[in-house]
Amino acid sequence: KGTLFSPFLTSLLGSRDVTSGLFQASQGSSMADTGVVESLLGLVEKADGGVDSLEAAAGLGVDHQLLVGAVKSLQALGDLISAELRSSKHWELSGEGTEIAEQGSHEARVFGSIPPQGLTQSDLMKLSFGKIGFSKAMSSKWIRVDKAHEGGPRVFRTVRIKFTWTVITAFSENRSSTRVLPAFRTVKSYWITKGSSFSTTITKQETELTPEMIASGSWKEKKFKPYNFQAMGVAPDCGHMHPLMKVRTQFRQIFLEMGFTEMPTNNFIESSFWNFDSLFQPQQHPARDQHDTFFLSDPALAHDFPQDYLERVKKVHSEGGYGSQGYKYAWKVEEAQKNILRTHTTAVSARMLYKLAQQKFTPVKYFSIDRVFRNETLDATHLAEFHQIEGVVADRGLTLGDLMGILHAFFTKLGITKLRFKPAYNPYTEPSMEVFSYHEGLKKWVEVGNSGVFRPEMLLPMGLPEDVSVIAWGLSLERPTMIKYGINNIRELVGHKVNLQMVYDSPVCRLES
Repeated sequence: KGTLFSPFLTSLLGSRDVTSGLFQASQGSSMADTGVVESLLGLVEKADGGVDSLEAAAGLGVDHQLLVGAVKSLQALGDLISAELRSSKHWELSGEGTEIAEQGSHEARVFGSIPPQGLTQSDLMKLSFGKIGFSKAMSSKWIRVDKAHEGGPRVFRTVRIKFTWTVITAFSENRSSTRVLPAFRTVKSYWITKGSSFSTTITKQETELTPEMIASGSWKEKKFKPYNFQAMGVAPDCGHMHPLMKVRTQFRQIFLEMGFTEMPTNNFIESSFWNFDSLFQPQQHPARDQHDTFFLSDPALAHDFPQDYLERVKKVHSEGGYGSQGYKYAWKVEEAQKNILRTHTTAVSARMLYKLAQQKFTPVKYFSIDRVFRNETLDATHLAEFHQIEGVVADRGLTLGDLMGILHAFFTKLGITKLRFKPAYNPYTEPSMEVFSYHEGLKKWVEVGNSGVFRPEMLLPMGLPEDVSVIAWGLSLERPTMIKYGINNIRELVGHKVNLQMVYDSPVCRLES
């Protein structure tokens, strides 16, 4: 095998050390980075015109990437050297092509593997080159198969061919056969020449101005490394906001922009009265079952209720009123007293509307974003603990059209324009609508909210005027976040399966308006 570098470099390397630290390449020893830099400067100094980095790396006996690192280091010091990136392209044999050049074609190896007495086809196919070689040799009619043989199909030679190594050598050099499988390779290197400030002596550049330099005046003779204002700084250690909280912040900002007032939602524990009864939800409703609601054991019961309002709620449930027949059942205060983990923030809305009814009525717009709890079966879109976003508007003369208009305006601010409404049933709203949005990741329509107009059986016992209507809607915080960030499984967003790197890397959420 011939030398990998030019005669010029050979003459240089065969002479004395060009700088301190340069070693004879024939010794094959390693060199520290500083030594590579100094040796490279020595080569450039003696070169007539320039030095190719590939030849220099081979001559110094170091990896080419190590030499490229030395080039980069010298470039960072100023105009010591000039390095021009060059590339060359050539064909070379692939792994299979090299194997063919060294050992012969597959069909030749198959032919050579068959003894005079033949070889079973099953044994032939076990060879790494057997399948391709068998097909090619059969096409060339070098071999035949005797299927009537007692031990199974047996392969025999049909011709006498002599393969010589000379043929294989020519095959390797000429690269003329289509079986060679050549690969097109690009080789990159640097053409290194002297710079305007070339020197074989490297002066360490200072990185900062110290008080001692100023006091002694030595800063006048020192060279300072220029600042790279384009370099990325070290990322400071800091906390990271979860994508869910980023979207929550945007939701809150949208509500505030639309003139809504935030409701206090700091009571995760709620009585069944405010969570169910005040919303005209019957005590036999399935939502009150243990399979849907988390009940508390300590304290198990609540006792502080507005008694006159409680009596009106009891009457509208059991006897009816305000134009309604009610549910006609024996309403029990014991059921209303049971403490639960609230199943929706509508319980907070009921408290706020009751408070509003105790004063002179003025139109209001309320919103809340907080956690609720339901005994759900966990899957890709459901958790037992999640956030509910709720909006409530109370005014005179509101209709279903007003609700749909506000929902369109609200979701448009979220960047969600593909909406569908579906009629639904809620005990406390009539009419009621479910809101669906198309999820690009799941490729299907996903329910993102529920809405409706609060029933008179809920509002009038509170003491609100008869001509006042209240429209409301609620949606999950998690599902819009999944749509926004392209997350297909809610357990990858909240819970023990969350990848914390996702929290660090997720960008600030900006919902398109």
